[in-house]
Amino acid sequence: MAATSSPGTELDVLVVGGGVVGAGSALDAATRGLTVGLVEARDFASGTSSRSSKLIHGGLRYLEMLDFRLVAEALSERGLLIDKLAPHLIRPVPFIYPLKHRGWERFYAGAGVALYDTLARASGNAAGLPLHRHLTRRGARRIVPSLRKDALVGALQYYDAQVDDARHTMFIARTAAAYGAHVATRSRVVGLLREGERVTGAEVHDLETDQVIKVHARQVINATGVWTDDTQSMVGERGQFKVRASKGIHLVVPRDRIQGSSGLILRTEKSVLFVIPWGRHWIIGTTDTDWDLDKAHPAASAADIDYLLDHVNEVLEQPLTHADVEGVYAGLRPLLSGESDATSKLSREHAVAHTAPGLVVVAGGKYTTYRIMAKDAVDAAVHALDAKVPPSVTEKVPLLGAEGFSALKNSRYVLAARYGVHEARIAHLLGRYGSMIHEVLELVDADPGLGQELAGAPDYLRAEVVYAASHEGARHLEDVLARRTRISIETFDRGIGVVEEVAGLMAPVLGWSTGQVAREVEHYRKRVDAERESQKMPDDETADSARMGAPEVVPLR
Repeated sequence: MAATSSPGTELDVLVVGGGVVGAGSALDAATRGLTVGLVEARDFASGTSSRSSKLIHGGLRYLEMLDFRLVAEALSERGLLIDKLAPHLIRPVPFIYPLKHRGWERFYAGAGVALYDTLARASGNAAGLPLHRHLTRRGARRIVPSLRKDALVGALQYYDAQVDDARHTMFIARTAAAYGAHVATRSRVVGLLREGERVTGAEVHDLETDQVIKVHARQVINATGVWTDDTQSMVGERGQFKVRASKGIHLVVPRDRIQGSSGLILRTEKSVLFVIPWGRHWIIGTTDTDWDLDKAHPAASAADIDYLLDHVNEVLEQPLTHADVEGVYAGLRPLLSGESDATSKLSREHAVAHTAPGLVVVAGGKYTTYRIMAKDAVDAAVHALDAKVPPSVTEKVPLLGAEGFSALKNSRYVLAARYGVHEARIAHLLGRYGSMIHEVLELVDADPGLGQELAGAPDYLRAEVVYAASHEGARHLEDVLARRTRISIETFDRGIGVVEEVAGLMAPVLGWSTGQVAREVEHYRKRVDAERESQKMPDDETADSARMGAPEVVPLR
């Protein structure tokens, strides 16, 4: 998937940042017929976009802030994603909201959830999600038996949707490449090119080859999330707004630790806490605290982990302990600063501005509305181009894997028989690849050994590792273990038990030498050790120091 512009050529748009907004901007621009480049310093979604709560939602709590427009916009995008753009990657998920007070709370919370459903249907993109319903205490505990009897007097159940954020972002980038965008990872922007006051491109450091190239573009879009201010400083100015980082951490625990068939949403003194079904696991999160340390590897401290365990244990019959935690991940939300000192109240809305001639900045926002953010950013870039450019069409452009997904889902028995793979495995693969499943299964057809499970991570096939390296732009072990799959957070050993097997599968695809394989394995082990150490630390400063003990990237040699 890697490509760059040829020397002497000029792109219409260069997008800096391979998170969901940057990838979305590249797709938006490419589908308008523009020549587009996308550069990412590490891997697709390696920052915020792989470390979210993995929800596609309207933001129920924003109704309480009377931000009806933001909620309505997000609910419309939720329906569009489920129904048309990415049905293979987005799926409905139920949530139970326990009620603690009789009478007034059921009326108050019920009115809010009813408005939520109404706004979704008013958007025209409700995607057939069930309406909310009221539950008695007994009815709620029938669905989630692990709920303590004294933790609720009744409940509401409503529906939202969830996504594997890293895979979704990668699919957006792949789709952009399919429409002609030039896409390069491990390519860090180290400076912006200028002619007078005008930004005319960027100097890009290829971290794999150690080369620096100049990429010329008529417009540059800065979509670097929490790094927005750093990128802005390359033109000697901060810009018209400032981005503040808020840390959110999540825990992953095995599914059998909490008995239930529905997620939970709980109120805390600061925000809300989700318990989200995730395959054979639960994701529990999140925190919401200010962060001004290392942006590339935000660290979860012991205090963060204790905060989540303490709050979720308030409603569980059998309390969770540190020993139940399989995985921990921390991410940074890019919030527009200035609205409030409390990060949980900072704006989740986005802003777009031409901060210098030739440079558009897009910042803030929430994952669910990435497509709107991308459209607005490209609109701003197009406004400065001396050409007639068509409007955005991304609301009509399904991602790769979406076309034919429903038909294949209905034909999963046929696929299972044809390739000799269990029907449950086919269903799992369809939820990860959609109609691109044939490309994965063809690898199994050519080499039946690739149809076997990974020895240390049986949820995934060996073929998925090969496919990640050959088709999905994975360049390093971490790309596969942390983002193309979620092995790094779904196993108690954080992927250490499978690291050599995965490296062995990637090596022939990427042409790794024996020395490179050893370096990849060593790098990943150091990453896990540093994360484990950071999670024992009492506060952000000591956790950050421990996490920084591992190097960031393994160069090819």
